Amino acid sequence: MMALDRVEVRDLLLRCIIGINPEERTHPQDVLINLTMFADLRPAGNSDDIGDAVNYKTASKRVIALVEQSQFFLVEKMATEIARLILTEFAVERVQVRVEKPGALRFARSVGVEIERTRADFDLPPLPARP
Repeated sequence: MMALDRVEVRDLLLRCIIGINPEERTHPQDVLINLTMFADLRPAGNSDDIGDAVNYKTASKRVIALVEQSQFFLVEKMATEIARLILTEFAVERVQVRVEKPGALRFARSVGVEIERTRADFDLPPLPARP
Protein backbone atom coordinates (compact mmCIF):
# COMPACT_ATOMS: atom_id res chain seq x y z
CA MET A 1 0.00 0.00 0.00
CA MET A 2 1.27 3.44 -0.94
CA ALA A 3 2.00 5.91 1.86
CA LEU A 4 -0.34 8.87 1.83
CA ASP A 5 0.50 12.52 2.30
CA ARG A 6 -1.44 14.84 4.62
CA VAL A 7 -3.32 18.08 4.26
CA GLU A 8 -4.09 19.65 7.62
CA VAL A 9 -6.54 22.30 8.76
CA ARG A 10 -5.85 23.32 12.35
CA ASP A 11 -7.99 25.11 14.92
CA LEU A 12 -11.00 26.05 12.81
CA LEU A 13 -13.11 27.91 15.40
CA LEU A 14 -16.85 27.94 14.67
CA ARG A 15 -20.13 28.55 16.50
CA CYS A 16 -23.17 26.29 16.40
CA ILE A 17 -25.92 24.63 18.39
CA ILE A 18 -24.41 21.47 19.92
CA GLY A 19 -25.21 19.54 23.06
CA ILE A 20 -27.87 17.63 24.94
CA ASN A 21 -28.77 20.11 27.69
CA PRO A 22 -31.67 22.57 27.20
CA GLU A 23 -29.43 25.66 27.42
CA GLU A 24 -27.11 24.16 24.77
CA ARG A 25 -30.06 23.86 22.39
CA THR A 26 -30.78 27.60 22.40
CA HIS A 27 -27.36 29.30 22.56
CA PRO A 28 -24.60 28.73 19.98
CA GLN A 29 -21.33 27.45 21.41
CA ASP A 30 -17.76 27.46 20.17
CA VAL A 31 -16.42 24.31 18.56
CA LEU A 32 -12.83 23.79 17.51
CA ILE A 33 -12.23 21.54 14.50
CA ASN A 34 -9.02 19.94 13.27
CA LEU A 35 -8.80 17.95 10.04
CA THR A 36 -6.10 15.72 8.66
CA MET A 37 -6.89 14.60 5.13
CA PHE A 38 -4.78 11.77 3.70
CA ALA A 39 -4.27 11.80 -0.07
CA ASP A 40 -1.64 11.32 -2.74
CA LEU A 41 -0.20 14.82 -3.20
CA ARG A 42 2.44 13.84 -5.77
CA PRO A 43 0.34 14.92 -8.76
CA ALA A 44 -0.09 18.43 -7.29
CA GLY A 45 3.58 18.56 -6.34
CA ASN A 46 4.55 17.72 -9.90
CA SER A 47 2.01 19.86 -11.76
CA ASP A 48 1.69 22.91 -9.49
CA ASP A 49 -2.03 22.84 -10.43
CA ILE A 50 -4.78 23.31 -7.81
CA GLY A 51 -6.89 20.86 -9.81
CA ASP A 52 -4.49 18.11 -8.72
CA ALA A 53 -4.54 19.15 -5.06
CA VAL A 54 -6.88 18.74 -2.11
CA ASN A 55 -8.26 22.28 -2.00
CA TYR A 56 -8.16 23.00 1.74
CA LYS A 57 -9.89 26.36 1.29
CA THR A 58 -12.90 24.75 -0.38
CA ALA A 59 -12.89 21.90 2.17
CA SER A 60 -12.85 24.41 5.04
CA LYS A 61 -15.73 26.40 3.55
CA ARG A 62 -17.80 23.22 3.20
CA VAL A 63 -17.07 22.24 6.82
CA ILE A 64 -17.98 25.76 7.99
CA ALA A 65 -21.30 25.60 6.14
CA LEU A 66 -22.10 22.15 7.56
CA VAL A 67 -21.22 23.02 11.16
CA GLU A 68 -22.76 26.49 11.34
CA GLN A 69 -26.10 25.15 10.02
CA SER A 70 -26.04 22.02 12.20
CA GLN A 71 -27.86 21.27 15.44
CA PHE A 72 -26.26 17.98 16.46
CA PHE A 73 -26.63 16.66 19.99
CA LEU A 74 -23.25 14.89 20.09
CA VAL A 75 -19.75 15.87 18.99
CA GLU A 76 -19.39 12.27 17.79
CA LYS A 77 -22.18 12.85 15.25
CA MET A 78 -20.66 16.16 14.14
CA ALA A 79 -17.25 14.52 13.64
CA THR A 80 -18.82 11.68 11.64
CA GLU A 81 -20.73 14.05 9.35
CA ILE A 82 -17.60 16.14 8.75
CA ALA A 83 -15.70 12.96 7.84
CA ARG A 84 -18.52 11.89 5.49
CA LEU A 85 -18.48 15.30 3.78
CA ILE A 86 -14.70 15.31 3.25
CA LEU A 87 -14.57 11.75 1.93
CA THR A 88 -17.59 12.24 -0.32
CA GLU A 89 -16.62 15.57 -1.87
CA PHE A 90 -12.82 15.46 -2.05
CA ALA A 91 -10.18 13.08 -3.44
CA VAL A 92 -9.20 11.91 0.03
CA GLU A 93 -8.57 8.28 1.03
CA ARG A 94 -8.78 8.75 4.80
CA VAL A 95 -9.57 11.58 7.22
CA GLN A 96 -9.01 12.28 10.89
CA VAL A 97 -11.48 14.71 12.45
CA ARG A 98 -11.15 16.20 15.90
CA VAL A 99 -14.08 18.19 17.33
CA GLU A 100 -13.68 19.98 20.66
CA LYS A 101 -16.01 22.04 22.81
CA PRO A 102 -13.83 24.57 24.65
CA GLY A 103 -15.12 25.29 28.14
CA ALA A 104 -17.68 22.46 28.10
CA LEU A 105 -16.29 20.93 31.27
CA ARG A 106 -15.45 22.89 34.38
CA PHE A 107 -11.70 23.00 35.07
CA ALA A 108 -10.87 21.67 31.58
CA ARG A 109 -9.72 23.81 28.68
CA SER A 110 -11.61 21.61 26.23
CA VAL A 111 -13.46 18.32 25.73
CA GLY A 112 -13.56 16.54 22.41
CA VAL A 113 -13.45 13.47 20.25
CA GLU A 114 -11.16 12.39 17.44
CA ILE A 115 -12.21 9.91 14.78
CA GLU A 116 -10.57 8.41 11.73
CA ARG A 117 -12.63 7.23 8.77
CA THR A 118 -11.94 5.83 5.31
CA ARG A 119 -13.99 5.84 2.14
CA ALA A 120 -15.04 2.24 2.92
CA ASP A 121 -16.66 3.39 6.18
CA PHE A 122 -19.27 5.24 4.10
CA ASP A 123 -19.50 2.68 1.28
CA LEU A 124 -17.73 5.05 -1.11
CA PRO A 125 -15.82 3.59 -4.06
CA PRO A 126 -12.03 3.72 -3.95
CA LEU A 127 -10.41 6.61 -5.74
CA PRO A 128 -9.14 5.79 -9.22
CA ALA A 129 -5.45 5.01 -9.44
CA ARG A 130 -3.41 7.87 -10.83
CA PRO A 131 -0.69 7.17 -13.40
